[in-house]
Amino acid sequence: MAVTVRIPTPLRTLTKGADEVKAEGKNIKDIVDNLEATYKGIKERICDNDGQIRRFINFYLNDEDIRFMGNLNTPVKDGDHISIVPAIAGGNS
Repeated sequence: MAVTVRIPTPLRTLTKGADEVKAEGKNIKDIVDNLEATYKGIKERICDNDGQIRRFINFYLNDEDIRFMGNLNTPVKDGDHISIVPAIAGGNS
């Protein structure tokens, strides 16, 4: 099943500048693995050593946070949209 994945600016060096790419899989884990097969090095930037999505990386499936769904086991279907959004930190000085 092909889904569209929105790539954040810091990861676009791995996708040759593409801001959106297509990926295949039946769930988010499959999508991450498919992205890694096509864009070497992307998985280590979005997943920790245990293969889980890093704390400071948010994944949205059709505008819904996967952490409140099935996380990596969240099913995807053809035509879905995934956004990878790095958390932003900061404050007043």
